[in-house]
Amino acid sequence: MARRTGRPSYLSDKADVRHRRTTRFVAVAGAVALVTALLGGLVGYQVGRPDATEAAIATIQEAEAKRDAQQILELTGTARRVRDQIAPVLAAIKTETSAGRAPDPGQARQWQEIMRQAAEPFADPPSGTTATNVARGGLRAAIQQASLAVDAYALAADVPAAQRAALLTVTARQAAQAVTMWSVAATQLDQVSVDAGHGHQHVFLDTDSHEGALTPDGAPEGTGG
Repeated sequence: MARRTGRPSYLSDKADVRHRRTTRFVAVAGAVALVTALLGGLVGYQVGRPDATEAAIATIQEAEAKRDAQQILELTGTARRVRDQIAPVLAAIKTETSAGRAPDPGQARQWQEIMRQAAEPFADPPSGTTATNVARGGLRAAIQQASLAVDAYALAADVPAAQRAALLTVTARQAAQAVTMWSVAATQLDQVSVDAGHGHQHVFLDTDSHEGALTPDGAPEGTGG
């Protein structure tokens, strides 16, 4: 009788079953881990990626910043030209009202024309950011105040001498107020220019003879920003 060797068949069958189950479990676990990793990466990408609304807002903000920076450059150039127009008029009003001389009607008409020309660039202003609009509006208001001073000076030329002194006093006060208003607007324009990357831009009037007006900050022109 031949001797039998090896393990009983029922033990071999159980071992094979356990091996197949283990292999299947490992495969399933690996697949689950892979899917989980893929889903996690997808979720992280979706969370980190800006959505369409955020991207659109960023694009609009970038375009607005570029447009405002250009407006600031243009406004600064306009302010310099207008400053050179009205500064001599306001200085002359200060001198004339202090001397107490009778106003010259011809001179008053010439100044009124200068003020009309100075106001033209601000007649139909573009819309920018709030900060830039404040600077532009302040400059325009200063020109309007200066125009009132010139008109008061013109009126003083046609009134009796007894009333002239009081009217010239009002004229001087209006001119001083125009300088103060301009200095506030110039300070705002300087700040927005720095914020836009153009550096300090000083478009102030000559304030040596006008009290209460703001003055430049002393930073070199074009620095900062």
